[in-house]
Amino acid sequence: MFDIERARADVRAGLLRAPRFLPPTYFYDERGSALFDEITRLDEYYLTRAEHALLLTHARAIIARTAPCTLVELGAGSASKTELLLDALVARGTGTMYLPVDVSAAHLERAAARLRSLYPTLRVQPVAADYLVPFHLPTHPAPALHAFLGSTIGNFAPEEAIRFLTEIRSRMEARDHFLLGADLRKDAATIERAYNDARGVTAKFNRNALRVLNATIGSNFDTDAFEHRAVYDTHAHRIEMYLVPRTDQHVRVPDVGDIEIPAGEAILTEVSYKHDRATVTALLADSGMALDEWITDSGQQFALALARPV
Repeated sequence: MFDIERARADVRAGLLRAPRFLPPTYFYDERGSALFDEITRLDEYYLTRAEHALLLTHARAIIARTAPCTLVELGAGSASKTELLLDALVARGTGTMYLPVDVSAAHLERAAARLRSLYPTLRVQPVAADYLVPFHLPTHPAPALHAFLGSTIGNFAPEEAIRFLTEIRSRMEARDHFLLGADLRKDAATIERAYNDARGVTAKFNRNALRVLNATIGSNFDTDAFEHRAVYDTHAHRIEMYLVPRTDQHVRVPDVGDIEIPAGEAILTEVSYKHDRATVTALLADSGMALDEWITDSGQQFALALARPV
């Protein structure tokens, strides 16, 4: 599932020098995807509840406005919240196809099987791909609604987000639309609680990246030797997630070499920028799209941004 040469390159680039980092791609094997689904149900993780409430209220209006024949979803996972859009798509009578895109093929196929039974009139065609790199979509009826839900856009620095959104724009036709989920700026305590849950599920999810690397490239990270840490940078408006070794670590990585990581030297594994209307509008504009509608909850916790290509 994960490309061995790319994984080795990521380890060379991120762990052989300080400050150390790993891309969040390696969270999401089958186990990681299941752990993230569990995270979305935690009391502290407000993001999924806020987004679900918005979709519950606005899905029909979004589908009516965009009139898609196809729903394309990047990072679909279990596609549980997507059912609100699919309900509206099928109810409208013009929707014929759902293309869920995710890196975890097994997780994706199970979700697709469930959705086929729920929506027998809908063609569900999963696309196992790393959506962080260019990939091709199967032929599908137009127009399409391209969705990137959750708060994953926050994992990109602004210049990376523009490249990513530009790639999405390149796959869109003139009558297509784009639906983006974005976590909004708020007090640091609320955000930090969401990434430091009391049950430690996020910690398991974070350490899963090391387990995935062990399985992919034959490294010998001692996953239990690393603790999870997440802090909010109020100046950069982003949460920063780290793995921090409790003791000195000597890691062997075939075809890369030995890596020495002193106790307490953190590895950055994920950032999640928090946005507002101005930053989302600017990202879309720089990617060749225009904001059509800005939908938020009463507490201003989360937003759905509906855009079109220009």
